[in-house]
Parts: sequence; structure tokens; C-alpha cells
Amino acid sequence: MSGWILPKSLRRTGVLGMNRRNVVYIGRYNEREKYPLVDNKLTTKLIAAEAGLAVPDLIGVVRTQHEIAQVRDKLKDLKEFVAKPAQGSGGKGILVVVGQEEDQYRKASGELISLEAVQRHLTNTLSGLHSLGGRTDVAFLETLVRVSPYFDQFSHEGVPDIRLIVFKGFPVMGMLRLATKSSDGKANLHQGAIGVGLDIGTGRAIQAVQHNDLVTQHPDTGADLSAITIPDWEALLHLAARCYEVTGLGYLGADIVIDRRRGPLILELNARPGLSIQIANNAGLLPRLTHVESLDTRKMAIEDRVAYALENFAHDTIRNLGRTA
Repeated sequence: MSGWILPKSLRRTGVLGMNRRNVVYIGRYNEREKYPLVDNKLTTKLIAAEAGLAVPDLIGVVRTQHEIAQVRDKLKDLKEFVAKPAQGSGGKGILVVVGQEEDQYRKASGELISLEAVQRHLTNTLSGLHSLGGRTDVAFLETLVRVSPYFDQFSHEGVPDIRLIVFKGFPVMGMLRLATKSSDGKANLHQGAIGVGLDIGTGRAIQAVQHNDLVTQHPDTGADLSAITIPDWEALLHLAARCYEVTGLGYLGADIVIDRRRGPLILELNARPGLSIQIANNAGLLPRLTHVESLDTRKMAIEDRVAYALENFAHDTIRNLGRTA
């Protein structure tokens, strides 16, 4: 598929809409009792680690205000870390500390904050300021991901991540999210990050969008986005495909980062992944989803599913799946 998807062309190009996603795919393939496995980021981390999936290391958990005071000494010894709300969404409430200068911490944006400011952030997290629906929450600290130097020219300050849509254990569509100055160093598309559609067959860039507009260069670094080819691509697909067995969710989004020392790591999982990945790929999800539904997958191991995806969902061969009316 070439060119830009116009609204009137969405249906015939097989674009998956929100209602159909919710009813036909999330409703049918994701059992509600399994949602807590991915809606709570701390739970996700613990079950993924127990299953042997690579994740950033857990430093500590803060459940009460009293524990914030106790964690003060631990924070003093940490030169870099990430603090997250267990029930946050859209990147809200994530504090990234990349260094320590005397009694202050340097955020990914370069701003210096005090230890007291970090503690206030944890207090706000526990109170539910960053959680869905304002529910009281839990904060946890994890090791900072040191991104592969491959991405240095393609992202502004923040950690780029790869979103893979996994359906019945098949990685069917992928997107790289790149932080920009306008997104405040966060790989969040709604805040101005860049989404780069990725060829499932090769990990190469298909096209890039920012605020739903086509872009060819990173606005802050000037890097040519068409030159991107994700390293360790097949390993990423294997890691994402394994999340199907670990969670039992038939339709999920796996967010993966590539650490310069440890390689691909699961950052978080999502039972209701967004649909903007289709814009980044200039392609609809429906033909791939209906194709997987037509397969007899009962005897297919993870390796078989990944191999099938590499061959059948590659950008050069995806047209063979046809279009959904």
C-alpha cells in the first residue's frame, strides 16, 4: 500500500475502528479477569519476570506514605532510576532520573530537582494523581534503561520504544515511537512524539507521522527517519509473541525497549492498545487479524508463529492478504 490513507478510504483499506476493536477483538479474545495482569504495571513486571521475560530490574515498591520516608536513604544512593505509578496511563506520572549532582537529581529533560521533589512526586502517585480514575495507587522504582546507541540520532532525550500488536500470539503490526522536544522527551504520540511504522518482515521503517502528519526527518535531530532498521528485530518479535502465553490475552500491545547492555526488554503490556499504529503504517489491521483467525494455530509454537509473521506480514507481501470491504 502506498500513499496516505484518506478518511473516505479507511473502510476499504481494512482499518480497524474502535467499536469493532472493542467488541470483536478485545471483547472476544481478552477475558476480563485477565485485565489486571496488564492494567497494573507492577503486576505486569512481576509476572513477566517470573515467566523469564526480560524486563528492567525492580529497585523497590512504595505502597504507603510512611514508606516514602523510609525510601529516602535508598534514593540518596541512586544516581539514576525511573519512578512509575502502577496504574498510570499515557506516560503520566513517570519520573525519569538520569543523574545526581550533589543533593539534586537531573531529569531526562535536563531539569534539576530536589530529593524533596522526588518524594512529593511519590506522594502524588500514591494519592492517585496519575492513575486512571484518580484511584489510590502504588509507586515503584526500576532501573533506568540505557538505550542502544543506535537510536541516539533518532530520538530527543527520551527512551524510544517499539509497540507491537500481538494477536493470538502472532506479531501483526509494529511501530517505533520517538520522543521529541514537543513531547517533553516522552515517547507519547498524543504529546507530540513521532510514530514510525515498521515492516514486520524486516524491522525497517515504512513511513513516519507526527500529529497524524507525514514527516521524513526528526524535527529536533534532523535524522532521516526512512533510514531506521530496528536492531535485534526477530528477538523483539519472539519476546512480544511470548507475552500471549504469559498473559493469556489474545489481543494485546507489547511495548519493548532496547537496552544497550541487555537488549530487548518488556516495558509494559496493554489489553486495549490504541489504533494510531495503523496511521503510522499506512495500513489497516483488519486483513491481518482476519487472516490469523483463519489459521489453525493449535500446534504452532512461538517460533512457528514468529516465522509465519516474518513471511506473511512483511510489507512487500502484505498485499496478498487482500483488502477488507
